[in-house]
Amino acid sequence: MSAFQVDEVVAALQGARREWRESQQRNQTGGERELPSRQVVEEVVESLIGALFPMRLGPTDLRQESEDFYVAHTLDNALHHLHTQATLELRHARRHTPAELAGLGADAQQRVREFAAALPGIRRMLDTDVMAAFHGDPAARSVDEVLLCYPGVLAMIHHRLAHQLYRLDLTLLARIVAERAHAQTGIDIHPGAQIGAGFFIDHGTGVVIGETAILGERVRLYQNVTLGAKRFPTDADGHLKKGLPRHPVLEDDVVIYAGATILGRVTIGKGATVGGNVWVTQDVPPGCSVTQALARELARDPTAVPGVAPAK
Repeated sequence: MSAFQVDEVVAALQGARREWRESQQRNQTGGERELPSRQVVEEVVESLIGALFPMRLGPTDLRQESEDFYVAHTLDNALHHLHTQATLELRHARRHTPAELAGLGADAQQRVREFAAALPGIRRMLDTDVMAAFHGDPAARSVDEVLLCYPGVLAMIHHRLAHQLYRLDLTLLARIVAERAHAQTGIDIHPGAQIGAGFFIDHGTGVVIGETAILGERVRLYQNVTLGAKRFPTDADGHLKKGLPRHPVLEDDVVIYAGATILGRVTIGKGATVGGNVWVTQDVPPGCSVTQALARELARDPTAVPGVAPAK
């Protein structure tokens, strides 16, 4: 007999699982796994990163003459595993509508094919992010240092992959990928966020970018910046409405300094700058520089500064 009353704990845990499954109408039968595996998805991501940047983020013993062979083998293996995980997600999403389960594997295969076809474009976008970090940080000695060491770049590698999965409506897999980067870097980017080329997060820790945020090209953020929602509308039953545009829009060449918070579906115009620790809930016109003093004035009277519109 166990000194820790393990049998009683096992029985109690079984009861807790049963209560959860009954309350959520989960009628799992056959002993098969219902959900994708975080471990497998993480392994797929590591393989994809190696395939995207084989000579810098791939295996240490890789030689350039074997580069294409390595990419082909690694990619084929990763995509097969991704197909299995995509099938699990789609089956779970359609578990209450059995009629939609037909052709599940083929549906998942087509989505993974589209994901694979997007990888060259993702690599090119990541090259612009790496160059933005190199040119934007005077401490950067080389693009290789940026790719190997910068948490903002690591976060963007994950985000570019996660966003493509999100676009293919593999949202659970996308979130697993995004949260892996969040855990590793302290940068929280929802996979739904739309981010243009040449994006640079300097330092990075504490950055939060919400699901419906839209960022143009050559945008730069510093640490502890939040692009969040101001309010959360509910339906007649008091449940949060999902998917509504609720996060900021940053146009091209915007710079947001450390600790700034921008909330709601507001637009920060092209070339505008938001200073450190500033709280913004109004539109900011192109080229405007928002300081703490200006933000306080806007909080008192949104019409006090010409060209700055009240919050939507």
